[in-house]
Amino acid sequence: MSIRDRLAAKSSAVGAAPRPQRPDNEVPGRPKTAPGQLMASLPILADKDKELQQALDRIKELESAGTSGAQEVEIATLVEIPGRRRILSEQEFVELRDNLASNPLTHPIVYRPLGDGRNEIVSGNNRVAIYRDQLHRAKIWGVPFTGEPAQIELAALFSNLLAPSLPDFEKYRQFLRIQEHQGLSQAEIIRLSGLAQSHVARILSFDNLPAEAKDLLATNPHRLGGTAAAKFAALTQQGRGAEVTNAIKALIESTEITQERALELAAPAKPKTAAPAAEAIMVGKRKLCDVSVRSGVIGVRFAGKDGGEKAAQWSEKISAFIRSELEKEQGSSNLDE
Repeated sequence: MSIRDRLAAKSSAVGAAPRPQRPDNEVPGRPKTAPGQLMASLPILADKDKELQQALDRIKELESAGTSGAQEVEIATLVEIPGRRRILSEQEFVELRDNLASNPLTHPIVYRPLGDGRNEIVSGNNRVAIYRDQLHRAKIWGVPFTGEPAQIELAALFSNLLAPSLPDFEKYRQFLRIQEHQGLSQAEIIRLSGLAQSHVARILSFDNLPAEAKDLLATNPHRLGGTAAAKFAALTQQGRGAEVTNAIKALIESTEITQERALELAAPAKPKTAAPAAEAIMVGKRKLCDVSVRSGVIGVRFAGKDGGEKAAQWSEKISAFIRSELEKEQGSSNLDE
């Protein structure tokens, strides 16, 4: 399903979006209801959807064409746009590095000539970084993408956002970059991307984490998913920001700590329940048993080597006593009637 199709399929649900306040200088006649606003904005969104779909299709076409239509590009001329490179996990990085070291490049990078001898990387930032810093190569196969800068930036941003293996924190980061660079609202990004509202809510829960915790996650975004981030965000809003930051730091620094354990580290300590006081039942100077009460349970622990035998005998006596008391209560109740 194309982005255009996903947009049309989602248009019926937009009525649930909150209604914006009307500015004092609003032009009369502007639609006031959410469906009306959607219909008014559909031409703009449709144009953006068409622009995005064309750019994504073109990048996919260029990358899948192989090196037949590519040419070698001087790596020194390639310019990386900050924030555009997808952060790989350690395992992903090693696998990509080893693959590039042992095999020819099957998917060339896509770049945009800037006209001054430099070339902006559209896709393939990690491949370029490995070729340059790990394999110390001077050239890499690439294909040029000529288009408007805004169209290329839009495609690069959404290409990252929709990557299947992208961790939730990286999706959050791309979500913010789309808002910043394209001026799109959250609702528009959701409609254009086809992401579920529940998924977006998990992604945006990172926004409520302490700034230091987000800086830590930026170094290793694979360690924390959106579901756990939402729980950390709730703890932050409860005034436990320092504990959340320390727990996320521990999660980042040690692969042995799970997300569940990190949440336990950030959560307030559970009050310890005092052990119930046991009453000793004595027969002369010898203890027969201990009796305790806890959470609706009466416990009787018999002392001595024959404690098991005594427990069996007294269980019958206790049961008989309870039945006798109930019969007395029932008889008393009948007399009252």
